[in-house]
Amino acid sequence: MAGGKETPRQKMIGMMYLVFIAMLALNMSKEVLSAFGFMNEKLTENNISTTDKNNQAYANLATKALDQPEKFSTLNKQAIQIKTSSTDFYIYLEDLKTKMTADLDDKKDYESMDKTAFLDEYFFRGDRFSKEGQEFLNNINGYRKKLIDVLGEDSKFIPLINKRFNTDAINRGGKKTEKWLNARYAGFPLVASLTNLTQIQTDIKNTETDIISSLLGGQLESDVSMTNYNGIVKLQKNAFYPGDKVLGTVVLGREDPNLKPSRVVLNGESYDNFKNGAVNLDLKATSPGEKEIKGTIYFMENGVELPIPFESSYSVINRPNEAIVSADKMNVVYRGIANPVSISLPGVDERNIIIKPSGHTNWKKVRAGSYLLTPGKNKTVTVNVSATLEDNSKVNSKKIFRVKDIPAAEMIVFGPDGTTGGKSGKMTLPKSAFSSRVFKVGMQDFDFDLNIKTESFDISVGNQATITVRGEKLNRDVLAAISRSRRGDVISIFNIVASVSGTTYKLKKVYGGTIVIRN
Repeated sequence: MAGGKETPRQKMIGMMYLVFIAMLALNMSKEVLSAFGFMNEKLTENNISTTDKNNQAYANLATKALDQPEKFSTLNKQAIQIKTSSTDFYIYLEDLKTKMTADLDDKKDYESMDKTAFLDEYFFRGDRFSKEGQEFLNNINGYRKKLIDVLGEDSKFIPLINKRFNTDAINRGGKKTEKWLNARYAGFPLVASLTNLTQIQTDIKNTETDIISSLLGGQLESDVSMTNYNGIVKLQKNAFYPGDKVLGTVVLGREDPNLKPSRVVLNGESYDNFKNGAVNLDLKATSPGEKEIKGTIYFMENGVELPIPFESSYSVINRPNEAIVSADKMNVVYRGIANPVSISLPGVDERNIIIKPSGHTNWKKVRAGSYLLTPGKNKTVTVNVSATLEDNSKVNSKKIFRVKDIPAAEMIVFGPDGTTGGKSGKMTLPKSAFSSRVFKVGMQDFDFDLNIKTESFDISVGNQATITVRGEKLNRDVLAAISRSRRGDVISIFNIVASVSGTTYKLKKVYGGTIVIRN
């Protein structure tokens, strides 16, 4: 019947076939739209997770910049610039996405997001770009330039940055090129453009991760090089009598039981008593006097034998002819607090011992043999001890202590009663919890039980201005800033001023922390 007139039945079958093909095309289109939507959701989840990891890396780098400014200060300044530029660009894209979906009742009805009108009208004016379209291009190009300016033209990341944030015209295989903005956004369904913007946000987060990991990892790799180790002599005691064994160890600045030296030289001779990452000393004290322990540990690094010298000394004394003076808690005394010190001289009555500390040191006796030493501003304190022995001979001795500032403290956030639920470092809290929280300064792994007073600290909420807080409770301005924040915003605590209660001594270093808004 080819070329003949179709019967009504054949026309009906042909019409049904066309409707069936159209329905297949329609269903495929909806599936594609949904696929874009689901991809957008996955990218958004990934961006939230990556943001948390990046914030932790930024915080780690900031802490290291406080501990070792010579090594990490410049890197931290670069990181702050990168974070600021990335945050500004990310927020701009988020605001644009919000505008795109403002008129949608259901933000997840992806099958209805097939229209192209929004960005076609928002980015373009005929054959030219609109003000908003040009602003979008300027933001991408400006972000790329800022990163390059921070890192330098010779950075290994420049090719990656240029590729991720490239806006050059696109050649689709023919001779004619198409402007990047037209090729990427003109005539595309709303859900596809939305996913495209989320992908740019993902590129921002991944670029931050790559750069910060490299900045921090490169310095840490340098730190663990063998050139950064020092030999340290650790003796069981500081003075020995003739005939005693001089027992102790020589360790590296970072003890590692897996370290195996190629050889050890001690006092000019080969020495093979090396176990568990340490040179184990087993010497014999000879005649009285100052004795030297000096040598070199050799390690292989990159095929080259690297020498690591160590040096110390000890005294051999007659019995008894010198007082034994030691700090009860540690080998140094701390400025601003009363340090317990014990002094004794074997075989000598305490009433025959005279103690005179140097400088502007406060000295108080607690009980027999126990004293409290509060050092002044000097870097060392000398404790002079003199005594009369039973044969009326005189013994004069002195002990020099290094004076150090109280170690770094940290900000701890407690519950309403100020004693329970203490957290430090990185935290997560809901907005409703801040008004009742107490912000105190405390110390971990410090042998003294200090009562520390929080005098002031600075706090920033997300990208809002920094606010100074006096005391241990947040003021109205901070609480107002928190109320304006959004889920995922980071609150930073820094510039903390604290003092030891009952004194005028202010702590030299106090670490802050970060709090992520939960809801």
